Amino acid sequence: MSTESTESTQALDSAASSAGALETRGIEPVPAGERHGRPMELFWVWFAANISILGLPLGATLVAFQGLTVWQAVIVAALGAVGSFAIVGVLSIAGKRGGAPGLTLSRAVFGVRGNAGPTAISLLSRLGWETVNTTTAAFTLLSLCAILFGTQSAATANPALTIGCIAVFVLLTVIVSGLGHRVLLVVQKWSTWIFGALNIVVAINLVATIDWAAVSAASPAPIGAMIAGVGIIAAGTGIGWANAAADMSRYQGAKVGAGSLIASAAAGAGIPLVLLISLGSLLSAGDSTLAEAGDPVAAIRDMLPSWMAVPYLVAAFGGLLLSNHLSVYSAGLTTLTLGLRVKRVYAVVVDVVITFLGAIYFMLIADNFYAPFIAFISLLAIPITAWVGVFLVDMLGRRSYDPVGLMDMRRTSSYWYRGGIEPRALTCWAVAILAGYLFTTAGVDSDVWFTGPFADTWLGVNGLGWVITFAIAAGGYAALGGARRGGSR
Repeated sequence: MSTESTESTQALDSAASSAGALETRGIEPVPAGERHGRPMELFWVWFAANISILGLPLGATLVAFQGLTVWQAVIVAALGAVGSFAIVGVLSIAGKRGGAPGLTLSRAVFGVRGNAGPTAISLLSRLGWETVNTTTAAFTLLSLCAILFGTQSAATANPALTIGCIAVFVLLTVIVSGLGHRVLLVVQKWSTWIFGALNIVVAINLVATIDWAAVSAASPAPIGAMIAGVGIIAAGTGIGWANAAADMSRYQGAKVGAGSLIASAAAGAGIPLVLLISLGSLLSAGDSTLAEAGDPVAAIRDMLPSWMAVPYLVAAFGGLLLSNHLSVYSAGLTTLTLGLRVKRVYAVVVDVVITFLGAIYFMLIADNFYAPFIAFISLLAIPITAWVGVFLVDMLGRRSYDPVGLMDMRRTSSYWYRGGIEPRALTCWAVAILAGYLFTTAGVDSDVWFTGPFADTWLGVNGLGWVITFAIAAGGYAALGGARRGGSR
């Protein structure tokens, strides 16, 4: 049998996932009779994935770098986080309709070959976020070891211990993400209660360190700064998860309403993010230490009384682990969509090996951690937003997907279009990316990676490159009539 027909054969011959803990299904669509999920399951999944401490430095950025007052930062957090995850909820509808991961469904939009570009970008995004999670978690474990065993907390002072901390986090990630959907739902739900409670205790103690005089004395920033802040939060929260929206919703039952899917994502992620981002902004009022920290974990720990250090570090580690569970699970599916011909669990292992090496670089070689993080989310937000624009327009006119066509990489696929490429979708995606980068600056202060030629215009200064990207991608694709009617619509 030719390798080109392998995916099609898997789709036709695939049995249901095993009744045990291990999910044996890859990217092939879930049969309608096996979709029994409920929106509340997704609420817990998104809640758990967003209770990590990375929300605190995001909030700190709004005050320290954007000049917002705390109350402006709270409004920006609500608009950016809740709004961007509402988009994630909308994209989840496609997963319910097609029963397949988001980037697999994307083959119906871009063509079975043309989809390689968006899939590669999405995988890079997932791997980048996982590297950020792994690096931050390893810093957390180093700090915990320093308290409990008296070791050095600096990564470069003890390379062997640093690598060991990275390995522990990676192993705990693989155990859950490798087992798959069923285990992920259970772990994310119950861990949310445990680590959520710890986060509340930590937050109460952090509130005691806030400079309330600086909070009340701050002058409001112009509306442009708030608009830019919404872009930063959206890029750092929901936009980064948009390409994973359908990965979990593919198991949702046919009777689940679109509104319930949107609410589960917007509320599930929005509640913890607004609280964490708001707290981060409060902490940075009058003190930019957190926003400028190379190690945000240590910066937050230093704000707490010594007796709170261990509970804080445990909560921080747990939140990062819950986020990484979902990210690695999604990355495994994206890797399979890109063409790696292995079982899903092995794709997960491949992904974590890459993030393991990335974390070693950030901790033992690179001089700075947070600035590359900001630059990273700014750069990848543009192509992902372009994909969202094209995919969303297609989804609005599509009610179903051809399961065989999604898995058939040959000319016989209903999504072959022209040479395996849907030219209008791919062209709109590429043009929107180029246009968005013209108005984008990636990085902060002196550590700027990229500056577009129109980044100093009003649109660029206010961080609206992603809005331009979405408008061109969605508007252009709609104007061109969308994809030809290949497969089911």
